[in-house]
Amino acid sequence: MPTLQIRNLPPEVYEALALRAKAEHRSLAQQAVAELEKMPELEARRRRLAVVRRIKARLSPDRPCTLPPPETLVREDRER
Repeated sequence: MPTLQIRNLPPEVYEALALRAKAEHRSLAQQAVAELEKMPELEARRRRLAVVRRIKARLSPDRPCTLPPPETLVREDRER
């Protein structure tokens, strides 16, 4: 697993992290990982993966696809 070392951390950031870690009964490293996991980019990725999982569950092999063939869709679009 990759590691990260942070140098020159501002004291106010360290203190805030330490307070949160203490409140959550975590070490500083555990709290830092927990905070980093809340990044918006990671949250958005998790939501997208959840949507993909739901779609895949609906498209199980025992359920046939109800969409018309792509050629039909293209033809209909061109005729509009």
